[in-house]
Amino acid sequence: MDKRVTLEIPPRTATLIEELDKKLMVLLRDGRTLIGYLRSVDQFANLVLHRTIERIHVGKEYGDIPRGVFIVRGENVVLLGEIDQEKEDKLPLQEVSVDDILDAQRKEQETKQDQEKLLAKALKERGLQFIPDMSHDDMF
Repeated sequence: MDKRVTLEIPPRTATLIEELDKKLMVLLRDGRTLIGYLRSVDQFANLVLHRTIERIHVGKEYGDIPRGVFIVRGENVVLLGEIDQEKEDKLPLQEVSVDDILDAQRKEQETKQDQEKLLAKALKERGLQFIPDMSHDDMF
């Protein structure tokens, strides 16, 4: 008599189970990028990442902020993919300190806000209304 146990896998999470213990990059709905090892996943595609870093890109530079164990609600995942270690080691980007990348990110955000203010002013003078890009806001 065959006593094998069969595991009932929900259809949308089957491919995530194959990614357990692999190094993944996860792009979140708020625009953050996380890199860590997938340790657990459930039927809602909630993720538990281990040895997680938050990677911030500005131009040709990047910085990594250690985050440790990170729990991600499935509805916040936009993109998920396995990291190819060989390609990661050959990135055409320069790694900088956390302080430097956070400073560059702040400056980039300030520049974008200044440009949006100028655009809003120019459109208002022409009788139009500027609606800023809210793609990273929680609109749901």
